[in-house]
Amino acid sequence: MKIGDKVRFLSETGGGTITGFKDKNTVLVETDEDGFEIPTDIHDLVVVSSDNYQVNPKTNVPHPTAEKGNKEPEKTITYRQERKGGDVLNILLAFVPEDIKTLTATNFDAYLVNDSNYSIGYTYLSGEGQSWKLRSRGIIEPNTKLFLEDFSLMELNELEHVTIQLIAFKDNKGFTLKPVVSVELRIDTVKFYKLHSFTESIYFEEPSLIYDIVKDDTPTRQMVLNANDIKNALLQKKNNNEEQPNRKPEPKMEKNSIIEIDLHAHELLDTIAGMSNGDILNYQLDVFRRKMEELKNKKGQRVIFIHGKGDGVLRAAIIKELKYRYKQCSFQDASFREYGFGATMVTIHG
Repeated sequence: MKIGDKVRFLSETGGGTITGFKDKNTVLVETDEDGFEIPTDIHDLVVVSSDNYQVNPKTNVPHPTAEKGNKEPEKTITYRQERKGGDVLNILLAFVPEDIKTLTATNFDAYLVNDSNYSIGYTYLSGEGQSWKLRSRGIIEPNTKLFLEDFSLMELNELEHVTIQLIAFKDNKGFTLKPVVSVELRIDTVKFYKLHSFTESIYFEEPSLIYDIVKDDTPTRQMVLNANDIKNALLQKKNNNEEQPNRKPEPKMEKNSIIEIDLHAHELLDTIAGMSNGDILNYQLDVFRRKMEELKNKKGQRVIFIHGKGDGVLRAAIIKELKYRYKQCSFQDASFREYGFGATMVTIHG
C-alpha cells in the first residue's frame, strides 16, 4: 500500500483514499462518503486500484525516478493473475509465534491462508459449550494470507474449540460454485508450549502451527464424539456380543486401575525458559483440570497426581480445586513408600 491508493474496508461498507501512515500497522484513510481522515488497521483494508503516477499525490513532489520534462504516464490498473491449479480450494488456519526463541513467553498471531483463486468470505469463531463468540469476519483476497488476531498463552483456553465458516466466490467473472463450508476444530493447546509443533511452510518466513480447513476442495472433519455417540456405540457393542454367545470372551482389563499423572514441569514442557513461577503453576493446574474433566464420570477410578514436595504451593492449589470444584471426589496422600510425600490420590465417586 502507498499514499494515493484507493482502498475499501473489509469489516464495513465503504472505502476511501490512503493519505498517510500513522505507523506500520495503521493507515490514514480519507473516506469517500464524508471526506474525514480516519486511522484504520492495515489488515482491515484491501487495495481496489493503485495510482501509477510519478508524482507523490500527497506532497505533489516528483518521485526520484521521474525524469524532468517527461509527460506524465497514463494511469494503469493491474489485475491479479490467477494461479494455475488455484481453482481447487486450500484454506488453512495458522498460528505463528512472534518470537520463536521465547516460546513460553511470546504472543502468537493467528492467520487465515487462502491458497486459491477464489475470494473467501469468512467468519472465525471460538466456542464454549453451546455458546459462540465472533473473533473476526471479513473477506480474504485470492492467494493471500490475512491476519486475524494476536493472543497470549493466558488466552489459549478460549481457542480450544474454534469454527471457521467460508463462502467462496469470484468478482466480475464466472466461476464453479463451491459448497459453503463450516469446520469445527479442536485446538491442542499443549502444542503451543512445544518447539517441534511449529514447522516451516511456504506461507511464512517463521515456523508456524498449521491446521487444514479445506484441503483440495475437501473440508477437514475431526472426530468429535458426544455422549449420545458413545452411548450408541456401547449399545451396538452389547447387541453384537448377544448375537455371538459362543464367542470366547476376551481377557478383562483390571477395572478402575490406578492412573498416574506426573505434574512436574520438566515432564510437561520441553523448556520453562521465560516462564515465571505463576505461569508454570497455571499450566500444571490446567493439566490437572483437563484430566479431572476427562475422568469425572468414571465412578471408582483412582488417580494419583505427582506434584512433588517442594514448598507445597502446587499441592495446596490442587487441594483447593478438589474441595470447591470436584466435591464428588475424595482425596488423600498417596503411598509414601512409592511417592514419598509428593503425591495425592483422588478417587472419583461420580
